[in-house]
Amino acid sequence: MSRIRVIQHEAAEGRLKEIYEGIVESRGQLAEVLKIQSLRPESITKHVDLYMEIMFTKSELSRAQREMMAVIVSVANKCAYCATHHGSALLHYWKDEEKLKTLKTDYPILDISEKEMALCDFAHLLTLHPEANNKSDLTENLRNTGWSDAAILDATLVVSYFNFVNRMVLTLGVELESDQGKNYKY
Repeated sequence: MSRIRVIQHEAAEGRLKEIYEGIVESRGQLAEVLKIQSLRPESITKHVDLYMEIMFTKSELSRAQREMMAVIVSVANKCAYCATHHGSALLHYWKDEEKLKTLKTDYPILDISEKEMALCDFAHLLTLHPEANNKSDLTENLRNTGWSDAAILDATLVVSYFNFVNRMVLTLGVELESDQGKNYKY
């Protein structure tokens, strides 16, 4: 149960109602992670803009790779809400429930490319030990496996964004929707 007051879609008025309806139109439904920001409607629009920029714009990282990293970060943070949502999104691309399960439970044994494993390792390490970069360059393995500087920036943005959202979800008590985070437009 959320730890702050949330204005539900049916009770929304004015600008908040307009924002909610735009999200339903573009994404298919309204996620609880956005409704938790209902007391600050413009933060929802900025949040969605940032999400769309990081997760959907043209990048050397595929949509699936970005969703894979989102799951790694969310599992590391024990954020079931985001791990479930972005696991559902990743399943849309992978179409392999066993592979997704392995990603969530023991990603190092996953049968993926060296470049993708480097992304997973980067996401995991940067999430759990951000201070490690003070001792060694966390981007080095990404570069050594063939990722460009632009891809490294994109990977860092994905990891940073999901650490931000995981903390918001965990702190404010965002609960999973009744459809278990499915049925969004990917």
